[in-house]
Amino acid sequence: MQRFIEQQNIALFERLLSEEASQAKRQIIRSLLLDAKRKLAAIEATAHGAFRSDWTARQHHFPASPAKHAGVFQREFEQASTPSLLIDPRPGLHIVDANQLYTAATMIDISRVGGERMFDVFPDNPDDPVANGVAQLYSSLATVAETGRPHAMDIQRYDVRDARGDFVERHWQPLNSPVVDDAGRLLFILHQVIDVTPRFGSGGTSFR
Repeated sequence: MQRFIEQQNIALFERLLSEEASQAKRQIIRSLLLDAKRKLAAIEATAHGAFRSDWTARQHHFPASPAKHAGVFQREFEQASTPSLLIDPRPGLHIVDANQLYTAATMIDISRVGGERMFDVFPDNPDDPVANGVAQLYSSLATVAETGRPHAMDIQRYDVRDARGDFVERHWQPLNSPVVDDAGRLLFILHQVIDVTPRFGSGGTSFR
C-alpha cells in the first residue's frame, strides 16, 4: 500500500511541478517530489532488493548464499585502487563488505555496518531538501541487476555521516557493476566511487 501511495504522490508532484510557474512553490513541490522518490526507493530496496518489482526478482535465480562467494576475490577486492563496496542484490540491499579505501572515504566502520541495509547506513541528508542520493543510487543498482551490465552514474552529491553522526557534504563519481558466478548468476553489485568533492563541494556545481 505504501508503495502505491508514494507512486501516486510522485505522479501528482510531477504534474504539479510541470504546471506551477511560481519559483517558490516549485521549490516546495520539488522537495516533496524528491522525498516521495526517496521513500519509494527505500521501500523497493527493502522489498525487492535491486529489482524494482516482484516479477523481475522472480525471473532471477540467486545462488543460495552469495556471501560465501566473497572470499574468492577478497584479496583483489581489498587491493583495489578505488574505494569499493560489495552489496547483496537480494531484498534489503545488505552491505557485504567494503575495502579500506571505501571505509576511509565514507567514514564507516565495516565491523559495525557489515550486514546492514545499504540505505540505513547511507540515508539522504535530512537537512538537504533536494537530496536525491538514495533514489539515484537505487535506480543505478536496479539498472545493473536488470541489465547485467555496469552503470556509470553522473556526478552525485551524497552526504555521509562522520563519527559524531553529523552529515558532511560529499560529491562522488560512482560506478556500479555486476559480480556474477560461473553460471552467470548475480552474486553482488560492486559499488565504486571517486570522491570529487574538492571540485564540486562547498558551493561548487552540483549535478542533481
